[in-house]
Amino acid sequence: MSPLNDLLATPASREQSASLLELATREVFQLMLGTELSSAPPDANPHQEVTSMVGMAGQLCGVLSVRCEEKAALVMTSKMLGVEPGEVGAEMSDALGEICNMVAGNFKNKITGLGDGCMLSPPTVITGSDYITYSIADKPALEVRMLFEAMPVVISLEIHS
Repeated sequence: MSPLNDLLATPASREQSASLLELATREVFQLMLGTELSSAPPDANPHQEVTSMVGMAGQLCGVLSVRCEEKAALVMTSKMLGVEPGEVGAEMSDALGEICNMVAGNFKNKITGLGDGCMLSPPTVITGSDYITYSIADKPALEVRMLFEAMPVVISLEIHS
């Protein structure tokens, strides 16, 4: 197991990593969407209609995902592109993939020495609600639950040894 993966092994390091993930997410939403996120209750689960994922490889291996309802994805895209939600079309997947990519990049850059030691994959975006994901992660995922315009968004980081 790499030393960076060890950072997630203890409750204190998991809490610190979750705080960095939350900060990275808040910064991206503020910068790219002009929106302040608020903390969501632990049971805030969106209908998983849009999931964007970015793989991480190198000193830290895993998958970062952003999950939300379609309405939240439409509003995120509209804010990112400066158009009305009703005008959003196929570019929604590109926008959500880019948001996930920016959160992953911002998170890895917050960990000393990880910026150049961890590569990001191109984003993958899944739309629809009839799917199940399986992971070979060997630790429970870090999850941050936020509210975007009063709609739940779940940011998850699954780490692989």
